[in-house]
Amino acid sequence: MGSGVVHHGLRLSFLLLFSMLFEPFEKDVKLVWDFVSVIFGCGLVCCVFWFFLKLILSSLTQLKHIDLCKKKIGSAELAFEHAAWMSKQFQAFGDLFDEAIKLGLTAIQTQNPGFYYQQAAYYAQERKQLASMLCNHDSSVVYPNPDPLETQTGVLDFYGQRPWRQGILSFDLSDPEKEKLGILALQLKEKNVLHSELIIALLSNAVAQFKKYKCPRMKSHLMVQMGEEYYYAKDYTKALKLLDYVMCEYRSEGWWTLLTSILTTALKCSYLMAQLKDYITYSLELLGRASTLKEDQKSRIEKNLIKVLMNESPDPEPDCDATAVKASQKLWADRVSLAGSNVFTIEVQDFIPFVQCKAKFLAPSFHVDVPVQFDVYLRADCPHPIRFSKLCISFNNQDYNQYCVVEEAYQKSDILEQSSQGTMCLVPGKTRKFTFKFVAKTEDVGKKIEITSVDLILGSESGRCVILNWRGGGGDAASSQEALQAARSFRRRPKLPDNEVHWDSLTIQASTMIISRVPNISVQLRHEPPALTNEMYCLIVTVQSHEETVAKDVKLTAGLKPGQDANLTQKTQVTLRGTDACDESFPALLPDIPVGDLQPGEKLEKPIYIRCGTVGARMFLVYVSYLINTVVEGKEILCKCHRDETVTIETVFPFDVAVKFVSTKLEHLDRVFADIPFLLMTDILSASPWPLTIVTSQLQLSPSMTPVDQLESYVENVVLQTGESASECFCLRCPPVTNATGVATGCYIISWKRSSPVESVPVVSTVITLPHVIVESIPLHVNADLPSFGRVRESLPVRYHLQNKTNLVQDVEVSVEPSDAFMFSGLKQIRLRILPGTQQEMLYNFYPLMAGYQQLPSLHVNLLRFPNFTNQLLRRFIPTHIFVKLGVPKQAKRAGL
Repeated sequence: MGSGVVHHGLRLSFLLLFSMLFEPFEKDVKLVWDFVSVIFGCGLVCCVFWFFLKLILSSLTQLKHIDLCKKKIGSAELAFEHAAWMSKQFQAFGDLFDEAIKLGLTAIQTQNPGFYYQQAAYYAQERKQLASMLCNHDSSVVYPNPDPLETQTGVLDFYGQRPWRQGILSFDLSDPEKEKLGILALQLKEKNVLHSELIIALLSNAVAQFKKYKCPRMKSHLMVQMGEEYYYAKDYTKALKLLDYVMCEYRSEGWWTLLTSILTTALKCSYLMAQLKDYITYSLELLGRASTLKEDQKSRIEKNLIKVLMNESPDPEPDCDATAVKASQKLWADRVSLAGSNVFTIEVQDFIPFVQCKAKFLAPSFHVDVPVQFDVYLRADCPHPIRFSKLCISFNNQDYNQYCVVEEAYQKSDILEQSSQGTMCLVPGKTRKFTFKFVAKTEDVGKKIEITSVDLILGSESGRCVILNWRGGGGDAASSQEALQAARSFRRRPKLPDNEVHWDSLTIQASTMIISRVPNISVQLRHEPPALTNEMYCLIVTVQSHEETVAKDVKLTAGLKPGQDANLTQKTQVTLRGTDACDESFPALLPDIPVGDLQPGEKLEKPIYIRCGTVGARMFLVYVSYLINTVVEGKEILCKCHRDETVTIETVFPFDVAVKFVSTKLEHLDRVFADIPFLLMTDILSASPWPLTIVTSQLQLSPSMTPVDQLESYVENVVLQTGESASECFCLRCPPVTNATGVATGCYIISWKRSSPVESVPVVSTVITLPHVIVESIPLHVNADLPSFGRVRESLPVRYHLQNKTNLVQDVEVSVEPSDAFMFSGLKQIRLRILPGTQQEMLYNFYPLMAGYQQLPSLHVNLLRFPNFTNQLLRRFIPTHIFVKLGVPKQAKRAGL
């Protein structure tokens, strides 16, 4: 037979059993307890069966038998038994549910054993209430004898049957007297049950479950109930521990009614234990704005608080156990007689007292020569005016604490007396302002002054003294939430008298910055931007004192402002002497240059020279500091003042240099030929907005280059305006080399300066590295000697020089191609041999036929050993055209013209 069939059969058997039990149970209420005892056992077995099958919904459905029995209380004298039965049902199901979870059943936040333990605790509390009403017998009532709850055999005939009903098989109760004695015995036994322990155990199980399944509010709610049960059980220490834990959550969430209820219970616990500090703390909060107590209740608590501060015993709290009150009064009497510590410091940041505090500096910063001022606002929410004895402010620099104290002496009896003359009397609902000021220390310039705490002292040293301590500038556990609500509120505030302010409009400002005294000097910077690369740029700093007394120990810091690109720091140098040759060893910033003292109205000029090695924008800082004596609030202090100015200077190139290689015919060359002269041309184009004076120039050749003529500068003392250029030309020759990749030419040095009437302007030398050039060898070099021009019909002698540049004998074929503009005489075509290192000359007479820029007869050379030598290469060395002038007339010739 399958397990499913067995389970179905068991389910039908349980249903039949419950129907048979409930049929007589519905007819007779006298034997309710007998039936519910059987129903409890059967129901528990059925729930275990469903949990074993992991059918949680079926098990929950089985709990319907509790609903059927909920209103079947039975005998009214034993109603507490029904509550106990209901509690036991839910507790058993909770235990069963928890065990099933350990075996793998999944629970959720809304369906976990905690709810069943909570219900069990609820019925246990109901049992306690019913027992207190039904079992409240006089002390003269004794337990029945013989005991009606015992049987002769010690066992019952049937499960759940009353002991005094043994042998009775009908529904009729034949002996009412015996019934009465049995009920009395049950009531007297119930009177001795420790109900609070049962309730606390169930609540503890429920809290553990709700904590496990992350139900914080349910956990807090049950912890409050546990604390109250500990209170009823007179375990006040544990009660306070639980209630203190829950108070923090209710404060942060703003549950003021619940918080007031918890505080009331906590106040009773602290009173019954005579705990001074706890009693004072809870009294302060119950008098505050978060408390929902009525005015008469607050008035009673305030008077009790004053009694405690006057070293007297307070009146008992209402609804306390009379026995516990008598014991607590002895403890309070001992507290009064003991000469122990009477000073209590209470941190108010974690609760909501009846006094609010806000401290506010009048400005976010103060100059060192101006007194620091701030206000402390206090507001009381208690029913009656109350007088404090001392107000003191503490700072991060304790030297200022002595200047911020308000103290008022009064008699102990005057603590609740309102006096218009008293500065420390707080009237409920009114805001009182206390103004403080002090002179900051000069060593605190650049530092922040913070209010670390505000202490308000209630009471006196002769009685008890309570110090309300606010960290920072004030505020308590509800201040942040109230400030947020005030910021979001659009409600119009009522108009108040001029000497009063709206409390919600006040903000806390617990810190301020001490800054240096406002300098009374002027710093001007004079220069001519932009700066030119590598020049000694002059920045003239003019400092003038407008102080009424002598400015002492004036110091100047000038140079590149820190925090910029590191490359700028490496390429910027600053000096005080413009004649210095700056290199990278010079700093980018000159700190603390001593200047001396400045008399009132005295003016000082200091030139600063800056060398910028790269182009771009740079920010420069000029910082002037000095010392001066001043009087603040009758106290003389030595102030350090400073003024700084920044300026951004753009650096540009002074000129652009273009370099090119050309042939002797001024044709561009991408390569040169060994031992063949060529020209190096330089072009200096001024890019400066200011006139530039080219002092001189110098060409430094590399060892692989030689000059044809003597090298000298052709741009010496030339002045260039913006956009103007100056050019030079050098004739060079390069001997044969083996390096085919390129030959270094050398460098071109330009010495220049700004054109200025001041002769002391330093000269700057800019080095231009010349480009490399490719050098090639040619087998034959041809050059021509001819006049610079010719005349029509006059002989024009031309001499060609053919030079062998190789170590071989060259066979050369030479031919001349005629031109329409010339007749010529000479060898038109010839073949000759040229020895190594020698040259051959060929002479021709050209006879011009027409004027103008005419093409010469072309010389063609063919090298038999070097077929790649072309005539196009030849044309780089010899002229192809010449200018021909008109001939001189015969009459002019005869006249000798």
